[in-house]
Amino acid sequence: MKIGSLEHRDTFCSHFASTYLDYDPEALPWPVLDEAALQRLRQVPFWEEVFYSERRAGAIVAAFTETVSDPVLKEALALQGEEETRHAKLIRVMVERYGLDAPERPIDDLGTDIETSFKDFGFGECFDSFVGFGLFKIAWQSEFLPREIMQIFSMLMYEETRHIVFFINWMAYTEARKGWLARTVSPLVTLRYYLRALHYKIRFARRGQKVNDGKNLAAIQVGMFLDGFNFRRFLEDCYAENSRRMSVFDPELLRPSFLPQLTDVALKALRLWGRRAELETRSGPLPPLYGAHPGSAATRQPESS
Repeated sequence: MKIGSLEHRDTFCSHFASTYLDYDPEALPWPVLDEAALQRLRQVPFWEEVFYSERRAGAIVAAFTETVSDPVLKEALALQGEEETRHAKLIRVMVERYGLDAPERPIDDLGTDIETSFKDFGFGECFDSFVGFGLFKIAWQSEFLPREIMQIFSMLMYEETRHIVFFINWMAYTEARKGWLARTVSPLVTLRYYLRALHYKIRFARRGQKVNDGKNLAAIQVGMFLDGFNFRRFLEDCYAENSRRMSVFDPELLRPSFLPQLTDVALKALRLWGRRAELETRSGPLPPLYGAHPGSAATRQPESS
């Protein structure tokens, strides 16, 4: 299947429509939480930011859909907009049901370049989902929240995975339609938007900290959530969960590759470093990984007279 062809467009749009889940957030099996679980849920400091982000996502996708003339793309984008709006409704239902501190604040101006806003949003979802896959696995294994709540969040994770598969194929399709030059700069474009997404996440964290008077996850006693946590394990979980969740979609479709490839390189470096540390523990210090060879002139000791 040629990327940028009408076959490509029809495939990723029809796949997106065929994997749609039909549900009403108010009719989901929301559990009755005991006091301990309710306190953990209520003390998570970023529900207001999550609620705001989901509402803003729906507004961005809806606004961008209005600018698209291709009827096939327009229909698929309209469906995504409905799903983003439904995510916001789901968060609202949860906020009201469990008494969470997440007031609804006005949505900021979306800007005049709505296509760039949509791309920022799309790459932001790719970033959030890749990291979220690992965090979700850790939270599931630690039973941070009751299984019934985690099952609902799992459904959201599935929909977010659909969204980013659709977005990556839309991005590749629109770039390919521009010609060969657009395809050659695609990695640089990807890097640029991921850096913008990272900048937005830093702003998100700072704004959330300000809204919550400096509270962070330590305030909810999440020792059980991060028990045994280390960076390498986290990256391994992100990488493995990303592969597992992406594997359920049509193999002909493109998937996000930048973060998985970057993580693969990082994991190989960490494993190499770990093996080196283990060898040093067993046999003493090893020569430097880089630099002069132990037998070279730069490291050879002068002969004694």
